[in-house]
Amino acid sequence: MKIDDIAKLAGVSKSAVSLAFNNKPGISQQTKEHILHTAAMHGYTPRSVKKRNETPLKKNHIIRFVACKNTDVITDQYESQPFFSELLNHLTDIVRETGYTLAISSIDIHDLANELLQLETDQESAGILLLGTDLPFEKIEEIKSIHHNIIVLDTLFEASNMSFVSINNFLGGFQAGEFLYRLGHRKIGFIKSNTRIYNFSKREAGFLHSLERNGLSLNGTYVFEVQPMQVLAQESLKQSIASLKSLPSAFFCENDYMAISTIKSLHELGIKVPEQISVLGFDNIYEANIISPELTTVQVRKDILAKLAIEKLVNNMANQIHEATQSLVNTEIIERNSCIAYTASN
Repeated sequence: MKIDDIAKLAGVSKSAVSLAFNNKPGISQQTKEHILHTAAMHGYTPRSVKKRNETPLKKNHIIRFVACKNTDVITDQYESQPFFSELLNHLTDIVRETGYTLAISSIDIHDLANELLQLETDQESAGILLLGTDLPFEKIEEIKSIHHNIIVLDTLFEASNMSFVSINNFLGGFQAGEFLYRLGHRKIGFIKSNTRIYNFSKREAGFLHSLERNGLSLNGTYVFEVQPMQVLAQESLKQSIASLKSLPSAFFCENDYMAISTIKSLHELGIKVPEQISVLGFDNIYEANIISPELTTVQVRKDILAKLAIEKLVNNMANQIHEATQSLVNTEIIERNSCIAYTASN
């Protein structure tokens, strides 16, 4: 295995791998640790690390973070996506403060149980943080017996007797509907992911509940499915909107990627945001601040998600208790410039 291979596996540049291997400045501590753990997980120990003759990490000092790769949401480069990058930054900082070490691993979703068992066999951890964003119920149930201390992050299944820390997606979708209704919007469109996961389904349910509560219904001609992690204008969306006889006054999008893609699609059609159509996103990623117009969105507190998950893991370890709990982190609307009040001239 060569530096090129490690760079591809870690989703970073060759120069970043070189800096990490030689313990030189130029990359963040999180990136360095991720590169070294990626190398270690694939049986590669750089010469510089061998020379340091470091003492192997003890199992009770390791918290393992596991992401399950697929082609839809958690891709090979998921760490470069703003939501997950911010979440990992918070996790790394909080874990370091507790005196533990965060070991970051990526596993193919189709072989989750076997690969996780192998990781634990090679180097046992004190606890596991499983990124469950797009994991189905059955996959989570498969791994529950591999470790006694597992927290599933960023999803929640009420029927599972495991511990979860997740966003209150239903509340976020409900808040989105209420916010647009208070602005006077009645013809509200919906941009949804063509890949359905728990988080998106709950956001949709909360949004529909708000519409129903306010005596509105969702017009099927204003509902469009798009790629969930693409920020460029999407041709199918452009064609669908261009074919409409009349436009909605607002769109609620299931995440910020879809919202940014929608804004760009509308721009290419010559439709002004927010003058003609308001656009509301979900997640409050970094790009929400730099798109024009700046994106109004549902805020997700990644720092609180990380804090609750780590506190639960560490408390389990300290007290030798492993009671399953389910925690939700509430959301709020962040108002920027992509949404305005509806007027007859909109």
